[in-house]
Amino acid sequence: MSDRRNILQISTADVRGGAENVARNLQREYRARGHRSQMAVGFKITDDPDVFVIPNESERTGWENFWLEASGKLTRNGMRGVRRAARLAGILGQPGRQFNQWMGIEDFHFAGTKRVVELADKPDIVHCHNLHGEYFDLHALEWLSARVPVVITMHDAWLLSGHCVHSLGCGRWETGCGKCPDLTLYPAIRRDATAHNWKRKRSIYRSSRLHVATPCRWLMDKVERSILSEGASTMKVIPHGIDLKEFKPVPKSIARAQLGLPPDADVLLFAANGIRQNIWKDYVTMRAAVEMLSSRMTGRNIVFIALGDVGPSDHIGSAEIRFIPYQSDPVAVARFYSAADLYIHGTRADTFPNVILEALACGTPVVGTAVGGIPEQIKGIGSLGGQIHPLNTHGTDTATGMLVPAGEPEAMAFGIGGLLLDTELRRTLGRNAVEDARVRFDLQRQVSDYLQWYCEILADGQRSKG
Repeated sequence: MSDRRNILQISTADVRGGAENVARNLQREYRARGHRSQMAVGFKITDDPDVFVIPNESERTGWENFWLEASGKLTRNGMRGVRRAARLAGILGQPGRQFNQWMGIEDFHFAGTKRVVELADKPDIVHCHNLHGEYFDLHALEWLSARVPVVITMHDAWLLSGHCVHSLGCGRWETGCGKCPDLTLYPAIRRDATAHNWKRKRSIYRSSRLHVATPCRWLMDKVERSILSEGASTMKVIPHGIDLKEFKPVPKSIARAQLGLPPDADVLLFAANGIRQNIWKDYVTMRAAVEMLSSRMTGRNIVFIALGDVGPSDHIGSAEIRFIPYQSDPVAVARFYSAADLYIHGTRADTFPNVILEALACGTPVVGTAVGGIPEQIKGIGSLGGQIHPLNTHGTDTATGMLVPAGEPEAMAFGIGGLLLDTELRRTLGRNAVEDARVRFDLQRQVSDYLQWYCEILADGQRSKG
């Protein structure tokens, strides 16, 4: 068997958020190591010739095209009174799909999915990432896995549930969903068809042969208790990695000068897309913690940078919250990490956020909410200011930050304040963070782990045929 692999990844887009960047980084490194690496996406953003769009539109029938084109023209017309006609044309074009959406049944009407193997020139292995986002027919997993080994890296828990990517405190995904407490959670549905959606996914998995990876033990524990385990031939925890050539420490004074930040300020940083509107992130708790710090640490200049949002600065006493638009250049993002004294990650739900890994690699200690896989990223310091904290178990020789309970601004303010006041401890945690990222979160380690797993999967397949 040749050492050169032909790898096809499937992702919502080639560039967008954390999950897409994981797939993109793997593709780049696979090619750098001499493998053939392509990507099939729902939405193509770059001009990479090895990325192609899943041809869902070209697989439509003439009837569908006629009415959907009519709907588009009516929508673009802009005249009053044509919206209803545009909606009606869309219904006529795809009545089954429209009915399912109205009923709350998840949309799997993407006929181009079955062409991905043909368009990718017979891959040795298919590696799927997020399969939600209205571009992929989940039924194709049975067809694909019968023809080529299929690996799925989970970035959230959508495959386990009747509609949501994070269930928050709901455990119905383990027993069959139904009576959903919140249909508005992404991806939102109109009516409660969660029990139907859950059963349909279970039927698909039972007819498939899948290899499931998660970036953390927390999510793997959920997979092992879920319907997805019924279709999983092998399961493996492979933590995400980041490019340590891009994310590395830069002298704080240089980074702040480049960004126009005051050299003597206490700088805090949080990065996410649409910070204040993001339902998974907890801006309210972070803002409340900054307000507490402002009232307690009088005379200190506190600047909280919200990277990934736009708007005028928010002033709370002596503290300033600056909103900085999303930055696509990783070098520019790394500069913000290096400029900050602490990276703050308040969230209601998260799996294994890349931003925490990036901050650690830049030598910035992290104060983060102890949800999802975040406790597997941050080695929390066990005591601070003489107080013992049960979420945190590490000493100063290994700690990289601090974990705080979800939705508790008082605990977050205590952690931030204690680390801001102890400069030497903060520097020690920063040095630990760089070393921990080098050992555990290097992109090259992640790439090697996946390539080794591919070899094992392919070898097992050869043995079963022989």
